[in-house]
Amino acid sequence: MLDKVEYPGSRRNWVACMCAGAAALGALVPSTRAAAVMPPVTGATYVKSLGGIDEYRLDGNGLTVLLVPDHSAPVVTLQVTYQVGSRNEVTGTTGATHILEHMMFKGSESFNDTKGNSVKQYLERVGGQFNASTSFDRTNYFATIGRESLEGYIAIEADRMRHLWLREADRQSEMTVVRNEYERGKNDPDSVLMEEVTSAAYVALPYHHPTIGWKSDIEHVPIAKLREFYDTFYWPNNATVTVIGDLDPANILGLITKYYGVYARSPAPIPAIYTEEPAQSGERRVIVKRPGELGTVIIAHKVPNGRDADQPALDMLDAILSSGKNARLYRALVDQGLALNAGAGTDLHRDLSLHTVYAVLAPGAAHAQVEKALLAEIAKIKADGVTAAEVARVKQQYIAADAYKRDGTAAIAGEINEWIAVGDWTLYVTFPQKVQQVTPADVQRVAKEYLKVDQSTTGWFIPMPPTAEKGS
Repeated sequence: MLDKVEYPGSRRNWVACMCAGAAALGALVPSTRAAAVMPPVTGATYVKSLGGIDEYRLDGNGLTVLLVPDHSAPVVTLQVTYQVGSRNEVTGTTGATHILEHMMFKGSESFNDTKGNSVKQYLERVGGQFNASTSFDRTNYFATIGRESLEGYIAIEADRMRHLWLREADRQSEMTVVRNEYERGKNDPDSVLMEEVTSAAYVALPYHHPTIGWKSDIEHVPIAKLREFYDTFYWPNNATVTVIGDLDPANILGLITKYYGVYARSPAPIPAIYTEEPAQSGERRVIVKRPGELGTVIIAHKVPNGRDADQPALDMLDAILSSGKNARLYRALVDQGLALNAGAGTDLHRDLSLHTVYAVLAPGAAHAQVEKALLAEIAKIKADGVTAAEVARVKQQYIAADAYKRDGTAAIAGEINEWIAVGDWTLYVTFPQKVQQVTPADVQRVAKEYLKVDQSTTGWFIPMPPTAEKGS
């Protein structure tokens, strides 16, 4: 199936895939290049430029457009990011965002399989690479294609923003696909543990719910509820169209205005999330027992939203703990035979984010022993701080990892997508600068501020023999 659901903890490994990435496409300073050079386009207004990215807004409906020219290859990636995710769901509709993402490939009156021009058929015919994904704060649809095929894709993508077929037969077929995906996730003990830890850490915020939803909601959500969800969130004023690659800005803006400009703004304001997470009043613990081979310990703390000024320091803290064989957790747990791997990272959210440290136990290691070792490393940083050499090392690693995450138009789109999700695309450009400004004192300060035992949620996965799965 052409989709991916982002599970809690999926960005725990800082070097590999944490979403605190950015791209320095051109100078990391504000620019008025687009306003000065580009001729006006009817129906679109220039907003600002930063780091080679130009922002526009469609006058009639509020659609945000980001243009990132890159003429190194004759390809273009177009991505549509809707600011709706599992954060916008409630009990009874959990997983609706993800099911709706599946339904978006079922066609419309104008573009469908019977006519031979559905989004899948078109993109496969022109050799496009495409996908979609759902996370806590956003849903995105994207394709990388030759520039000559872009208008056809824009036409189909714009059409399904408001003209999607939502039929019960399609819901039934996609429900079974999503349910299978859900059950595959349940076969991964670490994913189950992270889901349990997340549910315990968040009491009020909707991040409590797994992105894929609860099984009963997946199976029984009425098609009318999906229609209501679609009609609430799939509007131009709740979306950002990002185009990266070999593009002519005036031409692309003209096409976007042509196909998306036909829609009005949402008839009612997009519902705001006003729920606030209450203060945690003590340590929380969860235990998951099920068949498996290796135990796991996760210690989670809620930290500020992804836009917060402390995130760069938290990023460097995570790297010092977990980036490479010189990292503190590697030396304290892996080198000592307590864990097979250990790490730290933060899932960045629009509201409170979730920071985790974790370890997969080595055979024979005890959960309490490993938890004690994880806490000891946090305590050392809080008490003694980190060295300037450590900070310098992880800053260099950050630069290398960041360059890798900017390799190609699709990779750039994916990173911009995550910053749109947390609420400010310009962090894609400015976050690397802020990382380079982090000091050892900053790292110690954020460890003291946020990694408090009474504010923690600790999870243990205890592997059981298959026959003991339903034990007492």
